[in-house]
Amino acid sequence: MPAIPRKIILEKFHGMIAAGVPIVGGGAGTGLSAKAEEAGGIDLIIIYNSGRYRMAGRGSAAGLLAYGNANEIVKDMALEVLPVVKKTPVLAGVNGTDPFILMPLFLAELKAMGFSGVQNFPTIGLFDGQMRQSFEETGMGYALEVELIAAAHALDLLTTPYVFNPSEAIDMTVAGADIVVAHMGVTTGGTIGAISGKSLDDCVDEITAISKAARSVRSDVIVLCHGGPISTPHDARYILERCPDCNGFYGASSMERLPAEAAIRKQTEDFKALAIGAIV
Repeated sequence: MPAIPRKIILEKFHGMIAAGVPIVGGGAGTGLSAKAEEAGGIDLIIIYNSGRYRMAGRGSAAGLLAYGNANEIVKDMALEVLPVVKKTPVLAGVNGTDPFILMPLFLAELKAMGFSGVQNFPTIGLFDGQMRQSFEETGMGYALEVELIAAAHALDLLTTPYVFNPSEAIDMTVAGADIVVAHMGVTTGGTIGAISGKSLDDCVDEITAISKAARSVRSDVIVLCHGGPISTPHDARYILERCPDCNGFYGASSMERLPAEAAIRKQTEDFKALAIGAIV
């Protein structure tokens, strides 16, 4: 499927916002996940290296470590996902801090492959403390991800960056972000999800602050929420009811890993519960 023009995507999304319909995006670590999400009516599909690790039974945080070249993994995953998606915009997770890449050429290659936009993942935003300070001080900081979004915007790709605080929301919106995704941390729940995390009420406050910051730059920027304790439709409803400035939800683990874990386990349990013998 060829890339869908950014203008067409945004026209659809702003129409949904005007009608009070939430925008829902989802990560896909396999072609099957992408097909099922599209069948369910997903608005955006995003593929990045954590999807591969997640669907291989590893935590999504594996995508932040040196287990493989994140940008090359995305290109490899594209060969599985892009051919099976028929009408939904597919975005690529791009490692903006990769020192061995010519970013404008790489982004042009992604667009030619059929990607409609990008997201900044893996992201330095998930690091804090001394490790984050070291990245920032040694030329591998979040500012490179802002530059990635600006470069993608210049190529008329849809841009949907993860942000972790109001300051980053401002920087990304100035860079041309179409959709700011308020990231609440690694998704909790399931067999390989995080255990510790924020409360939903904490998320309400943080998402509201991020929304206000982004719209202080540009009133038409779209805001989605993601991650942390927002792992089910019930959780997302809780946030959207209390954050009127949030236009929808983006799920990764919550869109493919958690449903797969529950459905496969339940199906197996049902088969194991069968009895052998005559019908009584």
